[in-house]
Order: sequence, then structure tokens, then C-alpha cells
Amino acid sequence: MRQLLSALSYFSIFFAPFLLPLIIWIACREDSYVAMHSKRALISHILPFVAALPLLFLTFGAEHLGSVLGYIILFIIIYFGTFIYNIVKGIQVLREYA
Repeated sequence: MRQLLSALSYFSIFFAPFLLPLIIWIACREDSYVAMHSKRALISHILPFVAALPLLFLTFGAEHLGSVLGYIILFIIIYFGTFIYNIVKGIQVLREYA
């Protein structure tokens, strides 16, 4: 059950990115293993949106189209990097005790 809840925290990027890891983290604080993975999943779900804020301000302040495209490409790389990270970590957690 521990692996399932931990992996579900990472796989929630598909259906409930912020809500499910937060609920699992609050509900399973006694279990350090599940709490650690749910907190990591929550941080990895929040990271692209935190990265988007400075990119958003830089995009509106940019004078050239190349700068705007560069910022957008950087955000896409950050977003898909964390998306892949969550999938890989979810699979690793499931395979840990298999």
C-alpha cells in the first residue's frame, strides 16, 4: 500500500497535480516513506508553475520575438522535464519492492 500511495502521488500529474499529493501528504504524515514521496511529488508539480512566473514577466518585458520564443521554449523544457521525472519516479517507486 505504501508504494501505491507514493506512486499515485507522482502519477497524479495526469489527473490531479496539486490536490492529490497534498491530500496524501497530510493524511500520511506518520509514514515517513509516503510523506517523503508525496512531498517530492507536490514540489515537482508546483515547480513548472513557479518557473513560469519569472518567464511570464520576462516575456512581457521582451522587445524581440526571439526572446519571447526562447522563454516559451525554456518553459516547455522545464514542464516536460518535470512531467517525465514524475513518470519515472512513479515507476521506480512501484518497482522498488517488486
